[in-house]
Amino acid sequence: MDERVVSQSAYAEDDAAENSIRPLDFSQYIGQKKVKDNLEVFIEAAKMREESLDHVLLYGPPGLGKTTLAMIIAQEMGVQIRTTSGPAIEKPGDLAAVLTALEPGDVLFIDEIHRLPRSVEEVLYPAMEDFCIDIIIGKESTARSVRLDLPPFTLIGATTRAGMLSSPLRDRFGVHSRLEYYNEQDLSRIVTRSGDMMGVAVEEQAALEMARRSRGTPRVANRLLRRVRDFAQVKGADAISLEEADSALENLQVDRLGLDDIDHQLLHTIIAKFRGGPVGVEAVAASIGEEASTLEDVYEPYLMQIGFLVRTPRGRMVTNLVYEHLQLEVPGRE
Repeated sequence: MDERVVSQSAYAEDDAAENSIRPLDFSQYIGQKKVKDNLEVFIEAAKMREESLDHVLLYGPPGLGKTTLAMIIAQEMGVQIRTTSGPAIEKPGDLAAVLTALEPGDVLFIDEIHRLPRSVEEVLYPAMEDFCIDIIIGKESTARSVRLDLPPFTLIGATTRAGMLSSPLRDRFGVHSRLEYYNEQDLSRIVTRSGDMMGVAVEEQAALEMARRSRGTPRVANRLLRRVRDFAQVKGADAISLEEADSALENLQVDRLGLDDIDHQLLHTIIAKFRGGPVGVEAVAASIGEEASTLEDVYEPYLMQIGFLVRTPRGRMVTNLVYEHLQLEVPGRE
């Protein structure tokens, strides 16, 4: 089977550093309490009935732990997990190869499921509902449909754009779980735990400062921790202090709200070139040399979450909070 399409391990596309600090079960998973509590109930009920867990849709901004939750679900169910992504499944045959290789009870994790081609999506419908697929054998006049039975399995779909899922696909998921941005306390706990796993001591105030600048996102928190650790180790520090964290984050150009150089370019561009907006995302992307999809998926959600950016029918607009943060005078708008 093409390893580009599916991997036995959900860790296959992650770097070793991220793998080493990934929670392995719900007891280690910090945050997302409502989602976690509900999943624990659903998993326990499925195990009591000796059934596969119903299909699960995980959605929310990137970096909040969707892949980790999928791994934990498989761990808690005591089954294997196979992982792939929407862009990697280009045609129905790719999906058929993945599905027919599943063992009873397995978890199939599809990241970026909103990017599945429509032809592939249609093959997925009977697989999710009836645990079977119809494949076409032969061509033109000799073509015939053959139905293949599949073992019961759990599909876990992850997406940052739930609104782009078609209704037929979305409705076939029995469990819908939205992941929210993390608060500073939970992120601070994550930084402390990750530091312990990495063998580096992190003082409480330093952990909290990194949490404040992590955009409400564990992935960002862990990335900042690794870079701050580098600065501290080069300076010969025994532990990461608040002073060490502040100095390193300043060098990394991550400000007090977690905004980095791209955030600042985006905001300054809307202010300087487009008088604060409204302006289309494509125009902003072209001005700063970034992909529009990257701005929409990675940068805009957090900027909207903190009230710096709003989407209007005419395009993006910055708010007065941006001028205050950047210490700029609020202009009069037409």
